[in-house]
Amino acid sequence: MTTLLDVRGLKTTFATSAGQVRAVDGVSWDVEEGETVALVGESGCGKSVSALSIMRLIDPPAGHIDGGEIIFKGRDLLKLSEEQMRHVRGREIGMVFQEPMTSLNPVLTIGRQLTEGLEIHAKMDVAAARARAMELLGMVGISDSERRLSQYPHQFSGGMRQRMMVAMALACNPSLILADEPTTALDVTIQAQILELMQELSRRLGVAMLIITHNLGVVARYADRVNVMYAGRIIERATAAELYANPRHPYTLGLLRSVPRLDEPMRERLMPIEGQPPDLTRLPRGCAFAPRCAFRVARCDAEAPVLEAVAGGGHVSACWEATRLVTKAAA
Repeated sequence: MTTLLDVRGLKTTFATSAGQVRAVDGVSWDVEEGETVALVGESGCGKSVSALSIMRLIDPPAGHIDGGEIIFKGRDLLKLSEEQMRHVRGREIGMVFQEPMTSLNPVLTIGRQLTEGLEIHAKMDVAAARARAMELLGMVGISDSERRLSQYPHQFSGGMRQRMMVAMALACNPSLILADEPTTALDVTIQAQILELMQELSRRLGVAMLIITHNLGVVARYADRVNVMYAGRIIERATAAELYANPRHPYTLGLLRSVPRLDEPMRERLMPIEGQPPDLTRLPRGCAFAPRCAFRVARCDAEAPVLEAVAGGGHVSACWEATRLVTKAAA
C-alpha cells in the first residue's frame, strides 16, 4: 500500500501563564491509502491537537507548530501557504469535528453549509451543488433531503447533526478524513450507527480515516492500526489485533484493564489507572507515565524510553520493561 499521510517528529506547543505546554511532543505516525488508523489516549494527551496541526488550525500566537513534517501526497503541509492550505482543507482532507452543534453555523441552513464547499472547491454552480448536497444527505441516511436542506442545525437531532458532519467531510471526495471523537455525546445505539456508516462509506469510497478516540471498543472494531498517546507522545503502536492480544506498555495495559468485558466473570472488578496525567509544562526527565506505573524501575525516573520494536508486524513500544511486561502482567 502507498503511504498517504506521514507525520514526522511533529511538535506543537501553547504559551500559557503557567509556561509552555508541549501538547504534541515529537510524534511520528502514518496513514496508508484506504486504511483506518486510530489515535488513542486520555483527554489532554494531544490527540485532537495532532489532528488540528495536520489541518494547520492551530491559532497563533498562543499556539504554534514548532517542528516536524506533515507529508501528505508528497507535499509538506507545513510549507504550504495559507492559500494553498485552503485548497487542501475540505477538498483533499475532510474533518469530522468533536461537537457538531458548535461546529455547524447556527444561522446558516444545512443546504448552504453543504453547498458552500462544493461551490468553492469543486467549482459547481448552484444547481449542481444543491443536487450533490441532496445526494450526500441520502448517502449518510438522512431522508427527505430536499426539505432538510432548508432547515437549520437546531432542527436536527444529535445523530442527524453528526451525519451532516460526515456528509460535509465527504462532500468533495477527499482522500483522508480526520474524525475527532465522532461519537461524543451521542446515545450508544446512535454511536454504533455513525461508526458503521463511516466504515461503510470509507470502504466503498476508498477514503482513509484517522479516528481519534478514547473508546477502545471503537478501536477494536474499526481500526486497522493503533497509536497510543500519552503526555503528547506516541508510547505504543501496533495493529489493533496485536495491541489487544499483546499490549507492551503499562499504560496500554491499564487502558485495556479499565474497560468492561463480556468474556470475564461479573465478579471481576475494573482496574482504574491510579493517579493523574502529568503537567505538560513540567514533564519529568524520565518516563512521563512512571509516577502511575505498577512496573516502574529505577531507570524509568532517570531516562525517557524511546519507541523500539517489541514484536513483528511493526509493533513498537516506548517502555524499558516492554520485553518483560507480558510475563510480569501475567504474574
